[in-house]
Amino acid sequence: MNKSTSPITPPRGPVDHNVRTQIIEAADQHFSHYGYEKTTVSDLAKSIGFSKAYIYKFFDSKQAIGEVICANCLETIIANVKEEVAKAPTPSSKLRNIFSGLVKNSIELFFQDRKLYEIAAFAAGERWPPTLVYEAEIKNMLLNIIREGREAGEFERKTPIDETVNAIHLVMRPLINPLLLQHNLHLVEEAPSLVSALVLRSLSP
Repeated sequence: MNKSTSPITPPRGPVDHNVRTQIIEAADQHFSHYGYEKTTVSDLAKSIGFSKAYIYKFFDSKQAIGEVICANCLETIIANVKEEVAKAPTPSSKLRNIFSGLVKNSIELFFQDRKLYEIAAFAAGERWPPTLVYEAEIKNMLLNIIREGREAGEFERKTPIDETVNAIHLVMRPLINPLLLQHNLHLVEEAPSLVSALVLRSLSP
């Protein structure tokens, strides 16, 4: 499959949210049961009672449908992590929470719905647009935490902030990228606290 670098494909034809919802729900069920790669647009059309051509009025391809489902999964993770970060009283504790929250929510997806997790992992490997948005959201959370920490005097100010954010994100990737996390499950109990502690030591003024 070719890598997608454009934004998520908008619906084609008339905008009918009920139909789009039906298609997404059917795809969600099929992907959960059979996996993304084994499900065809014809399978989805048959399960809903639509023609394949009618589905193509709303989505350009199976990948376009998969991108919506992937985006929904990743948006849920981001929303949950933002809640956990907001509860933390200090920039240092917020940084710990972003590490632990991302890993915890990713693991929950992995064990609760392995097929949907496989979509997220596949999407990460193909660099689908939702995964790029996901990375950008994480970096933005890190940026806000680092800024807050510098203003509070908790973090050093000498390193360019974009360099700091990118470095922390690189350190986090094996634990938060769906494609990589599935190979590091044996590390998830200790790694978030150990890695976040190391990062915090490096940020000390």
